[in-house]
Amino acid sequence: MARIQRDQKISEIMTGDPVTVERDTPIAEVARQMRDADTGAILVTDNGRLFGIATDRDIAVRAVADGLDPDTPADQVTTTDLRTLSPGDSVDDAIQTMRQDDVRRLPIVDGNRPVGIVSLGDLAIERDEDSVLADISSEPANN
Repeated sequence: MARIQRDQKISEIMTGDPVTVERDTPIAEVARQMRDADTGAILVTDNGRLFGIATDRDIAVRAVADGLDPDTPADQVTTTDLRTLSPGDSVDDAIQTMRQDDVRRLPIVDGNRPVGIVSLGDLAIERDEDSVLADISSEPANN
């Protein structure tokens, strides 16, 4: 049964302490960090401030498919036009933002410093735990 809790804060369901890399990090290292953390997205920072997000798809489509060198800096394949929320925003705000802007992941920032990330799967687990997406998202990592 889905858990419906109004006024729930995003800080209650976000993945805290997200994996981050600086924008000059080589994309090969970004891919290794994704593998090691079993994540498909890494937040890219500029001196600790959120710069963008690099996803496994970004690396495949913007780097590998275009023949970029593995030493190419992360900022060359990073999505920088981001939608973000703060820890005090509501889960409903996250759902609305994802739906309106067609995004699968939202960085959570305090000021402009990343403090978490919430994914479409996180929201499915929280709001529709019987859905296929929630079931897949709650499975243990494939290592």
